[in-house]
Amino acid sequence: MPTDGRPLARLGFLTIGTFDPARPAAGHEDTLRVIERAEALGLDSAWLRHRHLQHGVSSPVAVMAAASQRTSCIALGTAVTPIGAENPFRLAEDLATVDVLLGGRLNPGFSVGTPMNFDLYREAIYPDTAEHEDLGNARLLRFRDLVRGDAVVPVAERRGFEEFATGVQPHSPGLVDRLWYGTGSTASAVWAARNGFHLLTSSVTRSEIGTDFAANQRAQVDAYLDAHPDPSTARVSQGLVVIPTDTATREQEARYRAYAERRAGRVGVPTGPAGLLFAADLVGSSVEIADRLRADAGYQVATEVAFALPFSFEPDEYAQIVSDIAERLGPELGWAPHDSGLAAP
Repeated sequence: MPTDGRPLARLGFLTIGTFDPARPAAGHEDTLRVIERAEALGLDSAWLRHRHLQHGVSSPVAVMAAASQRTSCIALGTAVTPIGAENPFRLAEDLATVDVLLGGRLNPGFSVGTPMNFDLYREAIYPDTAEHEDLGNARLLRFRDLVRGDAVVPVAERRGFEEFATGVQPHSPGLVDRLWYGTGSTASAVWAARNGFHLLTSSVTRSEIGTDFAANQRAQVDAYLDAHPDPSTARVSQGLVVIPTDTATREQEARYRAYAERRAGRVGVPTGPAGLLFAADLVGSSVEIADRLRADAGYQVATEVAFALPFSFEPDEYAQIVSDIAERLGPELGWAPHDSGLAAP
């Protein structure tokens, strides 16, 4: 919630889209159904995490294309796609196509640098060129420029009966203004501001000013807004793991609390060479969670949220969590659902 007391403007959720490797179609169908449910409940956005060689969404582009045919108003995004594992030209074509199918509802989010677990699949992507690939910000800027409509070739040609455009097709006007950058450091937040990206924060960040997660995240958002040429147009999303228990069964609540307890030992402890900090998972009633969020320094400067769903839960548990987020937690935070014209399944 912004520090001036304005209510939460946009409310969404983030999922990894897990599935049983023996039944991948059923798992992907479950992901599509939770997106449909979120739209019917009036949520503003649904975001997909991008995973390779795991039993989760490996192709958000394909899932969002499917969702484009089953939804009408909810925004869809990625949080995040590691650009180092992508060809900027081909990705620009794919995402522009999905945005056209969505009618301008796409919000792609990206990370740069060496992708997570890249050693497992680097040779599958770049068997001969891995050491020559630029996995950093320049790669993302190439993608941005292609989506914007910058020329690939200087002149539109005709070859026989075929006509060629100068830029990526289809061109989706406005998509370039809906690109997001996943940050975990002050330097990356400032870069995002200066290069026209909205800011995605998550439940992981770097320890740059001590071990308090919220204080570090707040400092990064403040730096982003200070560096932004027009802060009034900037969008900042927070993505903590949030599990409301208002309508959960006793067994479900016990499972949720056990999940959070297993992960609690890493909170406040810098991890790895980058000194990564993990936020606490928020489990409890919507009133309790809303109180904790309002006291969170990072949340106070977020303009919207994409609450992360926990891993490896059952479809009925995700349905309960998403419903409580929309019907109970959202209103506690001053959010109001948009009218989808649909009934929640």
